[in-house]
Amino acid sequence: MFVVTPAYAESNPTEGTHSEAGTPGGDAHGGGGVFPPFDQSTFASQLLWLAITFGLFYLLMSRVVVPRIGGILEHRRDRIAQDLDEANRLKEEADAAIAAYEQELAEARKKSSAIAEAAREKAKSAADAERAATEAELSAKMADAEKSIAAIKAKALGDVDTIAQDTATDLVKHLLGGTVTKAEVAAAIRAASGK
Repeated sequence: MFVVTPAYAESNPTEGTHSEAGTPGGDAHGGGGVFPPFDQSTFASQLLWLAITFGLFYLLMSRVVVPRIGGILEHRRDRIAQDLDEANRLKEEADAAIAAYEQELAEARKKSSAIAEAAREKAKSAADAERAATEAELSAKMADAEKSIAAIKAKALGDVDTIAQDTATDLVKHLLGGTVTKAEVAAAIRAASGK
């Protein structure tokens, strides 16, 4: 702590120039170092300058700043409204495009289904025709085979009598040692077969 003694105060060359309140020569108004804005003797001039400053500030705000801010807000409001209108228009176009796409997709599905059905029917009719042709060809071959078998069977049955006569003649000749005429052998075969 700094303490000023009377001897020091007399020897200090800066004495009398400034006080702790900042006024030359110490307490100039005798108020004991009051802060100037709180000094009651200056209230009237402070209120006057406050009113003038407030009025100028109010005029500046009402004539310059507020209209500019209002213009900016109006411009932004218009811009936002235009952007919303554009967004709605684009949304409607997108919805219309989606609806058209879905319509075309449904038509394409119907068309592909019809094409697939026609291809199935065509393949089925071609397979049926081929199967019928194959069956007809097989039936014709089978009929030819049956005719051939019948002819071979008839020929074999016709030759059985001749073979039987030849075999019987050879057996009689080798077993009995005698000879037999073909007429006798034929009569014996007829009698044995019941003809």
